[in-house]
Amino acid sequence: MQSAVAEPADVYFKKRINYQHRGLALSFDVAHTIFSSHQIDEGTDLLLRTIDVATPQRILDMGCGCGVIGIALARSFPTAEVILADRDLLAVRYARHNARLNAAGNVTVIGSVGFESVPPGPYDLIVSNVPAKIGDDAIEQEFIHEPLVALAHSGAYWFVVVSGLNRLIPQIGTRNNLKLKQVKKRSGHAVYQLRPHTPTGEAA
Repeated sequence: MQSAVAEPADVYFKKRINYQHRGLALSFDVAHTIFSSHQIDEGTDLLLRTIDVATPQRILDMGCGCGVIGIALARSFPTAEVILADRDLLAVRYARHNARLNAAGNVTVIGSVGFESVPPGPYDLIVSNVPAKIGDDAIEQEFIHEPLVALAHSGAYWFVVVSGLNRLIPQIGTRNNLKLKQVKKRSGHAVYQLRPHTPTGEAA
């Protein structure tokens, strides 16, 4: 059941957005300067509707913003340990608030530039709505290579990008011989799945 948490009493608060995820009624408070402050981002919604995983034990949401993806997954998988990370301290504040708002007691929210302060892996599931404006090199390093290293051998990294990055993501996959595939595409966004390389001697 969603807890009765008051709207945050600060000058950044904009509004509360209701969201349905697989039978769960969720609410998210958003701030004026945080990504997607008008409604739940279409890419975020597409990613959450597309992710198909068995019950994970450790989940990481990179670039969590106000926490929609990670908190929705935390409520869907209440036995999982869920880490949310963002470099924006206002996003961290609102993600923590939204975890309380949605009674997601299995969520921990941290401030981190990339993986600098993220607890070590392995993670069964990593998710991200990849920021488009941080530059190609940062996307490749912090949102492709570093998540891949943090995955469990049987884990998966699910992420969504705006259509403008569809030129970049396949190039990264091909250049690095990654187990990367586009799972779903909709006007404006595409969802990808990245899996670790199969260790020598193990079946794919």
